[in-house]
Amino acid sequence: MNTNSAGTLLRRGLMLVVMVLVIAAGVFMYMRPKPAVVELVTATPADIQTSVVASGRVLPPARVDIGATITARVATVRVREGARVALDDILVELEQRELAAAVAQASAALARAQARIASVRTLALPTAQAAQQQAAANLALAEREAQRSRELAEKGFVSQSRVDDAERQLDVARSQLASARAQTGAQSATGAEAQQAQSQLVEAEAALALAQARLAQTVIRAPGPGVVLERVIEPGDIAQPGRRMMTLALDGPVRLIVQVDEKNLPLIKTGAVATAVADAFPGIRFEAVVNYISPGIDASRGTVELRLDVPRPPEQLKADMTVAIELLGPLLQQVIMLPADAIRQLQTGAPWVLVARDDVATRVAVRTGLQTQGRVVITDGLKSGDRVIINRDIETGARVRARS
Repeated sequence: MNTNSAGTLLRRGLMLVVMVLVIAAGVFMYMRPKPAVVELVTATPADIQTSVVASGRVLPPARVDIGATITARVATVRVREGARVALDDILVELEQRELAAAVAQASAALARAQARIASVRTLALPTAQAAQQQAAANLALAEREAQRSRELAEKGFVSQSRVDDAERQLDVARSQLASARAQTGAQSATGAEAQQAQSQLVEAEAALALAQARLAQTVIRAPGPGVVLERVIEPGDIAQPGRRMMTLALDGPVRLIVQVDEKNLPLIKTGAVATAVADAFPGIRFEAVVNYISPGIDASRGTVELRLDVPRPPEQLKADMTVAIELLGPLLQQVIMLPADAIRQLQTGAPWVLVARDDVATRVAVRTGLQTQGRVVITDGLKSGDRVIINRDIETGARVRARS
């Protein structure tokens, strides 16, 4: 074989190798997976105004159930649902014939007790005192008569039987005086009869007060100004203790009650001003001020309760209306924020993201800060310009390209 033939074979061999390599490269490029099309968000520091959005309802200042304290038939119901009432307005009247008769009976008993004690003070005591004086005089006379009889008997002028009669009369006089004194004591202010009369007077006064109180319970009045929310009783019904007749919403400062995610607690302070709007009137906005932050967390929902005062409530605002609030938090300066969906294992304490570097999904650990409105502050791990993959179905190391 000459030199020319050897050179030709070598050139043909090289060309064959090149063709095989080209074909292999083409097959490899054809067979390997195509880059996944992904949504990217660029990490860009910016000033962020944080805010908390939550929903709740209008809380009535006080909701009061009205009921009776006695059992009686309803005679009249003075108000209907939606009616406005003032303090002590009559709401319901119960039948009162029996109780009115009881008041009259107690009044008569009191009059009798008053008459008796007056009789003790003005008639019985002076009579007893006069009887005591007469008994004392009779005793003095009997003592003199007995002494005279004894002296005459010693001189023989009268018999012993005369002396005995005088002594018996003396004993009778003494007994009569003791009885008169006891009667006078009984009629005095501290005596048994006077005390009994006074006790009967006190009992009669208490019985009358009780009868009048029970009669007053037949008229049921409003405990304060407010609005009738519900009425569940009609004339002719039987009112009983413990049975609700109606429900009032008493007037007072208007408050809102809302539940916010516990993650937003760092953004909420007592005294913070929120913008609120009722679902029924979306065009009317009003201010609300945070006055209470619950110290406890609802573990089942991961929320905390807020209560807000409404200093200037619109007229359209009604109890139990659904409302939404937006509460502005602190202004975060030059921070990176990402959508919460772009952060993997956000709740585990070791969050991470996928960053597109050289068109490859690269895992990067990050540190997170405040969360608000579905976005999370990234405090460490990313730099300005990093392109973070939002798609959740992309694996680490996958080839990616941005959606055009």
